[in-house]
Amino acid sequence: MIRRKTIACLAFALAAVAGSGTATAASAATAAMPPGGTPCLPDSPARPTCISGTLDDGTPYEFVVPARWNGAVVVALDFAGSGRNEPLTARLLADGVARGGTSRAITGWDIRSAIDNQAEALARFEDAYGPARYAIGSGTSMGGFVAAGVAQVHPGTFDAAVPMCGGLGGSVGQWNQKLDTVFVLERLVAPGLPVVDIPKDVDSARKAWIDALAAAQQTPEGRARIALAAAVGQLPAWGRNPDGSTPPPPGRGDADALQQGAYLALAGGPLPYVGQAMSSRRQIMDVVGGNPSWNTGVDYEKQLSLADPVLRRAVRDLYKTAGLDLAADLSNLAAAPRIAADPDAVERFSRGIVLTGDLRIPVLTVSGTGDQISTVAQQQSYEENVRRAGAGSLLRQTYTETVGHCDFSPAEQEAALLTMLDRLRSGHWPATSAPAMNARAAALAAGPAPRYVPFTPPRFNRPYPG
Repeated sequence: MIRRKTIACLAFALAAVAGSGTATAASAATAAMPPGGTPCLPDSPARPTCISGTLDDGTPYEFVVPARWNGAVVVALDFAGSGRNEPLTARLLADGVARGGTSRAITGWDIRSAIDNQAEALARFEDAYGPARYAIGSGTSMGGFVAAGVAQVHPGTFDAAVPMCGGLGGSVGQWNQKLDTVFVLERLVAPGLPVVDIPKDVDSARKAWIDALAAAQQTPEGRARIALAAAVGQLPAWGRNPDGSTPPPPGRGDADALQQGAYLALAGGPLPYVGQAMSSRRQIMDVVGGNPSWNTGVDYEKQLSLADPVLRRAVRDLYKTAGLDLAADLSNLAAAPRIAADPDAVERFSRGIVLTGDLRIPVLTVSGTGDQISTVAQQQSYEENVRRAGAGSLLRQTYTETVGHCDFSPAEQEAALLTMLDRLRSGHWPATSAPAMNARAAALAAGPAPRYVPFTPPRFNRPYPG
């Protein structure tokens, strides 16, 4: 089977030959070219055309292509619908890069189908515009997770991937980690609230959890136990305020500020961790037909001992201030009945996907250190899997000091994508250090000041398979 990359190279070579022939030959070649799309975004100086339609499963797709297309296309989940009007799209069009992709309207948490849809959408794009020289899978949140899946599943179709804020601990691993957090909270802070069996009235479950955490936050005992759950679940000790505003990062030695940050990550801001733990788990269990998460055999005292040392020290200080016995709470957790998974649900969930690290194309990740949904520790698991698979030379990981889920500026995202284009054109990685990424983003203009930082994620405590 001829790889798509080979076809693309042949097509561009043939186009060059046709361009050097007679006027008649050139006219014939032009007439034979794919029709492309229709003019769109009339205010754009890139004079783009667009195509849109639906894939075989009914998923919408859409692409925007500049008049001076350079042959590169970025394909993302969650593009169809609003992506053409995003600032990142305008930036890429100005760079000569096409951008497009799908929506999750049909697939939802069926991650494997969303991964395959990216390849089908790219095929529809190439039917209209001809073979892409460079096809890059990229997206944020679930789109970042899907982009990493594209790199693993469709390396003969895509040339690279730039997953952003995708977690990358794998479907099973990341939701086992979320189970740990909610389990500890239910046992110590809010007995009786749902952990895995989420009711149909998800909004009521979400409100019950946020109200319970708000009440616990008013007492020294509640604050200590919230910090313990956050440390076990590897949440950031930094979160957005309820009005969406961003507080500064807490001081590493300030136990109260660290606890407040962990509480905000759990229950504050526009996308609280515990709310997503209710709504998404309900959707996941509907998709896989059962519970794919478990904590049988999990030692929470051990998980605390391996937690971020800064938050671990804060937990001990907060327990001392509250007059609580940390050992007693850990014994309580050890004695608590565990939650078992449905093996069939685990198998179905793992299809969507376990990220093995078996890379054949380059991948550049972008993660926020204060992301409460795609916890940054998952990057450690992804890197270790890539290294074990012998593909370390194909992976680069970058981090921004940002709070909240996927809080990257358009310039920070553009810098990552252009870095990958440099890698594809040259065959060698350009510098991806924090100073290099910041310089690249700063050169692309507009605020805020770029926020790439050197960072080493903690060891992920729930890898699957372990």
